[in-house]
Amino acid sequence: MLRKSLLVLFILFVTLGYAQNVEPLITKDSIAQKKWVDSIFNGMTINEKIGQLFMVPAYSNKNEQHKKSIEKLIDDYHIGGIIFMQGSPRKQALLNNHFQTISKTPLLIAIDGEWGLDMRLKNTYRFPWNMTLGAIRDQNLIKEFGIQVAQHAKRLGIHINFAPVVDININPKNPIIGNRSFGENKYNVTEKAQAFIKGLQSQHVMASAKHFPGHGDTETDSHKSLPILNFDYNRLDSIELYPYKQLFKSNLASVMIAHLSVKALENNTALPTSLSYNVVTKLLKDRLKFKGLIFTDALNMKGVANYANPGEVDLKAFLAGNDMLLFSENVPAAHKKIKKAIEKKIISVERLNHSVKKILRAKYWAGLNNFQLINSLDIERDLNTVYNEVLHTKLVNNSITLLKNEAEIFPIKHLANKKIAYVKLGDAKSDYFVEMLKNYTKVDVVTNNDLGNLNEMLRQYDLVIIGYHKSNAHPWKSYKFSNEELVKLQEIARHKKVILAVFANPYSLLQLKTFQNIESVLVAYQNSKLAQKAAAQMVFGALETKGKLPVSINNEFLEGHGILSTSLKRLSYGIPESVGMSSQKLSKIDSVAKEIIRKKMTPGLQVLVARKGTVVYQKSFGYHTYSKVNKVKNHHVYDVASLTKILASLPLIMELEEMGKIRLNSTLGSLVPELKNSNKDTLTVKEVLSHNGRLKAWIPFYRNTLDSVTNKPLDKFYSNKRSRKYSIEVAKNLFLIKDYKDSIFNQIIAAEQREKNGYKYSDLSFYIFQKFIEKFYGHNLDYLTQEHFYKSLGANYTTYLPLQKVPINTIVPTEIDDYFRYGQLKGYVHDMGAAMMGGIAGHAGLFSNANDVAKVMQLFLQKGYYGGKRYFKPETIHKFNTRYYENDSIRKGIGFDKPQLLKKEEATCGCVSHKSFGHSGFTGTYTWADPETELVYVFLSNRVYPTMENKDLVTYNIRTKVQQLIQDAIIE
Repeated sequence: MLRKSLLVLFILFVTLGYAQNVEPLITKDSIAQKKWVDSIFNGMTINEKIGQLFMVPAYSNKNEQHKKSIEKLIDDYHIGGIIFMQGSPRKQALLNNHFQTISKTPLLIAIDGEWGLDMRLKNTYRFPWNMTLGAIRDQNLIKEFGIQVAQHAKRLGIHINFAPVVDININPKNPIIGNRSFGENKYNVTEKAQAFIKGLQSQHVMASAKHFPGHGDTETDSHKSLPILNFDYNRLDSIELYPYKQLFKSNLASVMIAHLSVKALENNTALPTSLSYNVVTKLLKDRLKFKGLIFTDALNMKGVANYANPGEVDLKAFLAGNDMLLFSENVPAAHKKIKKAIEKKIISVERLNHSVKKILRAKYWAGLNNFQLINSLDIERDLNTVYNEVLHTKLVNNSITLLKNEAEIFPIKHLANKKIAYVKLGDAKSDYFVEMLKNYTKVDVVTNNDLGNLNEMLRQYDLVIIGYHKSNAHPWKSYKFSNEELVKLQEIARHKKVILAVFANPYSLLQLKTFQNIESVLVAYQNSKLAQKAAAQMVFGALETKGKLPVSINNEFLEGHGILSTSLKRLSYGIPESVGMSSQKLSKIDSVAKEIIRKKMTPGLQVLVARKGTVVYQKSFGYHTYSKVNKVKNHHVYDVASLTKILASLPLIMELEEMGKIRLNSTLGSLVPELKNSNKDTLTVKEVLSHNGRLKAWIPFYRNTLDSVTNKPLDKFYSNKRSRKYSIEVAKNLFLIKDYKDSIFNQIIAAEQREKNGYKYSDLSFYIFQKFIEKFYGHNLDYLTQEHFYKSLGANYTTYLPLQKVPINTIVPTEIDDYFRYGQLKGYVHDMGAAMMGGIAGHAGLFSNANDVAKVMQLFLQKGYYGGKRYFKPETIHKFNTRYYENDSIRKGIGFDKPQLLKKEEATCGCVSHKSFGHSGFTGTYTWADPETELVYVFLSNRVYPTMENKDLVTYNIRTKVQQLIQDAIIE
């Protein structure tokens, strides 16, 4: 037993000893590494060795004189590395190549890339700040972030990234760390740093933890003066030093020493930690056993530069135990002083050799033994791929934090009859947030500088979303509310239900004295485009909140707090690659759309593609008409023609079927008494909705109301003024006699049946179902569709009679009618029969935009569930999406169109599954959904403009060719 215990103790001792003696710069091929290091080292003069200690700043946006000054430092002083600062990627790559070419010993290239290369370089990608990342629960995402940053660095020939910041930001008043920290919790900071370092160094880019021994609990910016830390060693050891002790066990390659005054570590309080032997050597190297590369923070910062003159500062930093001297203000003077100190034996040759060999080992670790010039071709394209946005989106979506949710006001449910306002606070833009909110329902932007007037304007609203937007330019920007904004926020919250969305540092919430009246608080951390878009989607339950607060807000919300919201399965909005599609391949739709417009197949169009519940392509092209006055925008509405059947009539029929009021085997005569004993009496719902009921395709009802000679509307049927007798508005200044609807129905009853059995597409059944539905409910289709579906779906642009509900400039004209109504049809249904029904019909009459159509199609795709509400049972969707006459070569489901069974049919591209369904419309509209690929596709156009003789869109199967492009864009 004793022997076993001793063995366990021995193993523990060995393990701990190993953990504390990690050699992060030693590579797996250590023999080859040593050989290379020795070969370089043995050929060095003392001057060359001293030169290796310096890493100097270079700028790719400066002039030739600056370039020559760096050349001189390389040629005359043999500097060991360069930290690139401001500039652009291509210029930096060229400059890097030049400097490497003229340097005898390969240069170690560094950058400050805490949130990516964008921290220093323009035309590169910006990822979120550490405070945002600190809110993420999934450390694998942080590792992925580290990998992506490393790949950018490697593409640009960078070997070391001065990141991550591992300062634990306990002090909210910290002027320089703040957003650059992962938060106030030492465990969270450490876990995030470990994940980032693992990702970064997996690509052979060195990480550098900073700012040792800990810059988180200060109120002074070391760029301006020397910050003072007035707490004892026990506190330092338990908080500030904790991340370093853990990271040293994980092969952290380097550490950056801060310029701080820490009495617990250095009795001379005027001596910065970066110049302190007690801190750098005794603590970092001896006590903590760190064997990686040690950098000073920039030696031009006032926190250290005020202590001694240039050159003298460098000497003191090297004496303290640092390996590389960053941002020396005077390399020649420093080089001279260090050499003199060696000659006077103040510095031993062994001490110099120790650092030089570490630097050379780091260069081998970074791959400089096989140095290759950077290919500058397409470098900016390579640094700005769509995968950056995929990752950034994941990071943002996982960081946004819900702090409060009284009465489960968040996410917003029950959109029907709910009036929502948006009020902006802060001095930065909110456009992306507002635009995304409006994708879900009607949200009114309300603004007034006078608080009394503002409250009066808000009186009519049920809910107010308040967005607090502060600059996203850099992490040091002010995040504080003004006093006026605080008063406005509390006053609005006192009177109305409020969701507060904060697009700023969470410390901004420290200013709020109470959260009592604020029902919901959402923290998005930054005011970036992606944060605004994601937050809006979370407000409406398209995305879930997953983040946790990385810092405490007094005793109100403690660090680690975060409410996980649930998804309401509304459509979200993202990029194709996030759902296994190719942006590049989808962009081919742009070319097709432009060609369509160029060839005048239609004046304009909208196209939307969604996959797996995410809209990944939503664009509008062209104009309302060929006069090119009004550009088509995403919220503009089209006459969707026969899409009305599946967007309006069919949902009501399915609803009634679930209620048992309609059955698929119900006869038309049993539903509509007027059809009893007619030739349509025994036709079943299943037959007519599958277009297998031998009904005529259509009846030109309008022709009987026109003069046989002039072909103009007859006075006995029409008037140019509305009256009790002439009450059916069929067009502008044209009103049909009110009882003509009965005549239309009588014509349907009397219409002969086709003699031939089999498939024939017909509109007539939808007139019949309209009759039944409206009689059963006691309301017209317009009212029913709004109350049963569109309002709760947030389909606010989907409507009959659009002139009564949406601005006229958002309605796309359909046709210039020269055969019936004689004028431009703008807001009036194109279908003549539907017009004679007053614009409200079962087969046509609906206006909508692509976004709203997609909501209904997604509802079908999600088996009847959308927005937190179950509209239909899954079995109902299946029942109506089934072919019942497939053996008769009839492709139709119940109301839904289905993929072709016969070669001559071209209902789809032929590339979708037989589970898919949709419909097309005469005016140039089309929508399709496929459960197998989880795709929704919407195409809206006014191809019948100026006249319906314009058939090229149909002739050339443009809509299904676009569908093929969409299918081809799937890259999984």
